[in-house]
Amino acid sequence: MEAFYHHEFVVPMEVVDGNNHVNNVAYVQWMQDIAIAHATSVGCTAETQALGATWVARSHQITYLRPAFAGDCLRLTTWITTLRKARSTRQYKFLRLSDDTVLATGATEWVFVDAVSHRPRTIPTSVSGCFELAPVAEDV
Repeated sequence: MEAFYHHEFVVPMEVVDGNNHVNNVAYVQWMQDIAIAHATSVGCTAETQALGATWVARSHQITYLRPAFAGDCLRLTTWITTLRKARSTRQYKFLRLSDDTVLATGATEWVFVDAVSHRPRTIPTSVSGCFELAPVAEDV
C-alpha cells in the first residue's frame, strides 16, 4: 500500500479561461478525480459501496502559487493525512514537470456518510485500512 498517489496529465485547452491560464474550477475537479482514482486503486470505493455508504466533500482549500497553461505536463499527488471518526483529510500538490514548479497545494475534508440517509457514519476499519496515512509533506 502506497501513501502517496500520483497522476500525470497534460493540461487541455478546454480548462483555460479568459486570463489564458487554467481556471480555478479545473483544480477542484482534478482534486475530486484523483481522490476517486486513489480510493478506487486501493479498494476503498468498492468497500464503501458494499457498505451502503459514500464520501462527500465538506470543504476544499486551495492555495494557488503559479499559473498553469494549456499543454503543461502536471503531476498531481494526493495523500491522506487524517482519518477521524467520520472525517478524512486529503492533501494535494500540483507540480509542473518541465521546471519542477509547485503550482498549487490543497486539501479536502471528506465525510463518510450513509448513501440513503446522508448522515455521517463512523469510518469502519475495512475502509480506513485501505489507506496508509502520511503527514502533511512539502517534498512529495
